[in-house]
Amino acid sequence: MKEKLDKVLGTSIVVLMGLMVINVTWQVVSRYIFGDPSSWTDEVARYLLVWLGLLGAAYVSGRNGHLAIDILPSKLQGKKARILQYFIHSVIILFAAIVMVAGGGNLVYITEILDQRTATLQVPLSWIYLMIPISGVMVMIYHGLFLVSIKTKYA
Repeated sequence: MKEKLDKVLGTSIVVLMGLMVINVTWQVVSRYIFGDPSSWTDEVARYLLVWLGLLGAAYVSGRNGHLAIDILPSKLQGKKARILQYFIHSVIILFAAIVMVAGGGNLVYITEILDQRTATLQVPLSWIYLMIPISGVMVMIYHGLFLVSIKTKYA
């Protein structure tokens, strides 16, 4: 399951990055070569960057590459190391559930109810913010898989 999620996330990040490069290139070309800057490219670049950041964070979290101070984990072995890993991954799941899924879901709900839209494109902001709970669910899945694998890894 982790490999499939890695592939989907990795492909999505590459596609979003490609779209961002095309978008920013068009922005530069339209501004400096044609002398008529596109009004929508700045907004698209901003939201693509937000999506890239959120999906990238989920992807790095799935590779257990998030920022960490590893002094204590590197000194522990056996049962103590296993308990610490259970604690770390459980806290990450709790954070993702409360802040990203519940909080992000609430943000999506509120912006949908208020019918808030982006300034230039008039796209519902809830569509933009939907990436917060989506990436939160991905973080939870990854760390749930880590929890399952702890027993064999720290035996």
